[in-house]
Amino acid sequence: MASGAEITSQEYIKHHLQNLTVGEGFWAVHIDTLGWSIFLGIVFLYIFRSVAKKANTGVPGKLQCAVEMVVEFVDDSVKSTFHGKNPVIAPLALTIFVWVLLMNAMDWVPVDLIPRIFELFGVHYMKAVPTTDPNMTFALALGVFFLIIYYSIKVKGVSGFIKELTTQPFGHWSLYPVNFVLEMVTLLARPLSLALRLFGNLYAGELIFLLIATIGLFQLPVHFLWAAFHLLVIPLQAFIFMMLTILYLSLAHEDH
Repeated sequence: MASGAEITSQEYIKHHLQNLTVGEGFWAVHIDTLGWSIFLGIVFLYIFRSVAKKANTGVPGKLQCAVEMVVEFVDDSVKSTFHGKNPVIAPLALTIFVWVLLMNAMDWVPVDLIPRIFELFGVHYMKAVPTTDPNMTFALALGVFFLIIYYSIKVKGVSGFIKELTTQPFGHWSLYPVNFVLEMVTLLARPLSLALRLFGNLYAGELIFLLIATIGLFQLPVHFLWAAFHLLVIPLQAFIFMMLTILYLSLAHEDH
């Protein structure tokens, strides 16, 4: 590829990885990430609410059958992983799984389709996959982290939570500071790993779609092969995020 073509490809990829942003620095807001995530959240609520209102004991339709399968799958996952008693965990797990799945599924949309539609209305930057934005994945992970802290204190009390952070893994009082450092690293690593795992996998997938789009005439066969591979990656990342959330909240409910 000639130098000019390389520059053109780089500009093409850079353009597609640019968010529609309002503000600067710390106060910058990615409008496309917020917009698509809220829109997909509304789609999730609308579909599940409409199915719940029309549900009947007869032969279910295709949509009702699909929703019931998802609900049963999440319910089984919660029952096998969460060992406490909390009516919030199952709905939370369902929300996380379906919402993240829908946001990930935007990766199946051809990379040029949505940006070109918005360009007709004068919008020159549009990233349609919210989970390729670290701001979104870190926001989800921080929400889970606050729930971990909240339920740890609620179940164990402040003194019990502090005791858990200071008395493990070494039982001698002189090693309590070492225990605290080790436990804090473990605690902080949970939201960090949640956010980076989801962001890294989806960002890499989107970047490969963009690279495929630059090869020109022969891009369609390669695009469909990579999209077929994403049939596994996209739901798998939603499942991993959900399962780790359930696991972390289960640990927060354990009162030793």
